[in-house]
Amino acid sequence: MNKQWDLSILYNGFDDPALKADMSALDLAIAEVISAAENCNSLSAEQLLLDYIDKSTRLSSLAEKLFIYANLRYSANTADTEAASMMGVLMGKLSATAAPSAAIDKAISKIENIEEIIEQNDLLKEHSYRLLSIVKNSKHLLSDAEEELFSQMNISGASAWSDLQSSLTSSLKVDYKGEQITLSTVRNLAYDPDPEVRKAAFEAELAAYPKIESSVAFALNSIKLQVINEASRRGYESPLAKALDNSAMKQETLDALLTAMKEYMPAFRKYLRAKAKALGHEGGLPWYDLFAPMGKSESKYTTEDARDYLLGIFGKFDIELHDMVKDAFDNAWIDFFPREGKVGGAFDCAVHSAGQSRVLTNFDGSFSDIVTLAHELGHSFHDRQVYKNSPLNREYSMPVAETASTFNEVLVMNTAIAECEDKETKIALIESQLMDATQIIVDIYSRYLFEASVFANRPQEFLSPERMCALMLDAQRQAYGDGLDESCMHPYMWLCKGHYYSGGLSFYNYPYAFGGLFARGIYAKYLEEGKPFVETYKQMLRATGTSTVEDAAKVCGIDLTDVNFWRAGLASIAKQIDEFCKLVKC
Repeated sequence: MNKQWDLSILYNGFDDPALKADMSALDLAIAEVISAAENCNSLSAEQLLLDYIDKSTRLSSLAEKLFIYANLRYSANTADTEAASMMGVLMGKLSATAAPSAAIDKAISKIENIEEIIEQNDLLKEHSYRLLSIVKNSKHLLSDAEEELFSQMNISGASAWSDLQSSLTSSLKVDYKGEQITLSTVRNLAYDPDPEVRKAAFEAELAAYPKIESSVAFALNSIKLQVINEASRRGYESPLAKALDNSAMKQETLDALLTAMKEYMPAFRKYLRAKAKALGHEGGLPWYDLFAPMGKSESKYTTEDARDYLLGIFGKFDIELHDMVKDAFDNAWIDFFPREGKVGGAFDCAVHSAGQSRVLTNFDGSFSDIVTLAHELGHSFHDRQVYKNSPLNREYSMPVAETASTFNEVLVMNTAIAECEDKETKIALIESQLMDATQIIVDIYSRYLFEASVFANRPQEFLSPERMCALMLDAQRQAYGDGLDESCMHPYMWLCKGHYYSGGLSFYNYPYAFGGLFARGIYAKYLEEGKPFVETYKQMLRATGTSTVEDAAKVCGIDLTDVNFWRAGLASIAKQIDEFCKLVKC
């Protein structure tokens, strides 16, 4: 089986004639958008809308294909200077479309009878959600000159700072037991069955961060200040309000989610204390044992083992999911293993031009790595559903982006637990699921609190690395409470998590909690309705490209503003916590 992904579905290198042809086509598409902006006020309303769909489809398809190739090359090797250069070139080219795109959006927003016009044309009806969203969001548009300036400055601003964080963390050398290893490698040791390895790896990880803390703190300070200034200039109440608007999600939904999460924090602390006691600790759990495997967890898995395990489970759920996952393993969709220069963590990237995805992981052979693969391939399955939409209707918002991925996790883990008869193995499976649930509920809550505190404090002060660490520790205390050993927390979680380092995607934390609990609610529907629900599930995933998160949920009969929906999902986790405590007798 392959170790690295195959990107030839895009291009065969930066000297590929096809890439050069697409770069030329991109220049032409950009010129067409600029020309369309100059002529938009002379067109009839229907012609304007149809022209927008045509020009936007061509531009987005070309830009996406080119940028995806460069980004995937760079993620696999941050020392790839050609990839970094190409991303810079592409951002520079696309910045020229900011002002004309804003002008076209403004012209669309001024169409008085737009809904009536849309209803009279099938192509316009197909894109009604996107077109009406332009009208809704028009109040946040700036002047053409300001839009262009923001776009140009972002290249040397938030985008550059984000690249710096990625480069520094992926190339950081960690001194561990007499040798130098990558940050992603040492962080993977948190799952090692040997407690001495986990502790030594954690200490080595923390000791490495001061080498780059000042540079990364500069990056985070700069990105967040840019976001604050832009949100204010566009008339948003706050960066969170902008994030929710971009997410097509109501504040009422977030409030209901956070209310339920906070109510159930004591249950998660009970789990953490029980795990601590089972591992021989008094009081709360030290951070280095958060991911300690329990029960019969000494097994190591190959990528072939992972493939066979996932196919066995997914085949019982849906043949389309099964076949897609088989294709991913057999045809080099996945870049599996950690190496120097490769970014940490894991992600899925939709390759719309090929109707496929590419998945990056840092596979180390643990069962958790199999669950990570299930998670990322859930994203791929979501992508597969929206491929059925037109190119402009394939983009979905942050909250629902984590739905199919966490549904896969629930499907895999619940199936494995239900089929398990050995007590020690069952402990390992349940604890693994609770460990992941703690990350998407408790740790995500701490990340939400941290990011909110950074936004609250950044206008008044430059946040030093020490201040960042203090804010992170405070957020962890509020979320984890006495479930953690207060003398052994992780002050540098702000530095190693790339989700904080985006100028256009703030608060990329609550979507994980949303996705995790939403997935549990959907899974409950599946258990209740059986096989017929699978098609409803797919319809809901497809609807995420053409509706708000609340309306997409309604496809499955779910009201996201009802706090009881979120409580039900958390109650199912609390029930597992009680079972875990009985199994380990704590």
